[in-house]
Amino acid sequence: MNPVTTSLGRAAWLVLERDLRLALRRWEQITHPVAFFLMIASLFPLALSPEPSQLRNISPCVVWVGALLSSLLALESLYRSDQDDGTLEQMTLSGQPLPVLLFAKTVAHWLLSGIPLVVAAPLVGLWMGAPERTFGVMMLSVALGTGVLSFLGSVAAALTLGTRRGSVLLSLLVLPLALPVLIFGAKATDLAMRGESPAGAVLLLAAVLILTVTLAPWASAAAVRISLE
Repeated sequence: MNPVTTSLGRAAWLVLERDLRLALRRWEQITHPVAFFLMIASLFPLALSPEPSQLRNISPCVVWVGALLSSLLALESLYRSDQDDGTLEQMTLSGQPLPVLLFAKTVAHWLLSGIPLVVAAPLVGLWMGAPERTFGVMMLSVALGTGVLSFLGSVAAALTLGTRRGSVLLSLLVLPLALPVLIFGAKATDLAMRGESPAGAVLLLAAVLILTVTLAPWASAAAVRISLE
């Protein structure tokens, strides 16, 4: 990537395109989180009760706990392979702003791990007996929430690059920070189920997403530089 001939937008697009192409060669990065999501949802009727009314009441919690845990599966690989093959070091030395390049990588991660969960969320909701009128709010809130989790995970993945058991530490870092996302997302779906307006919870999720999108790439870039030293 030549900093003289490659514009900033073009450089970010190349990073995004590269990650998407690599992921299409490794379908497990897309299928494993979705399979784990569906598996978590299938455990609740077995552990609690197959009673439709009871499952309907807990469906917002099931969707969001499943989405939160499933999104953690792909976080460790966000930077690990690029560190192993020297790509991260080349990005740092490319002359392009590292936060922008890491932003593109995080967007690619969200497209690959978050969007499949958004598509699978109505299936889980239908499985749990949630009304169809809630599916739109459910998909929107999961889209916003998984975006937040991807950017939070970007910072955590960068911080744990130099550790041997990065996946355990990464989960410990992300889960406490993800609690507001879990609360707002489940609340939005619950309000929609009750026939009330979920606008407040959805706007809070959007505000958290804007905050993480603004700050996380810079924090990730600082952590990557520290890990590469």
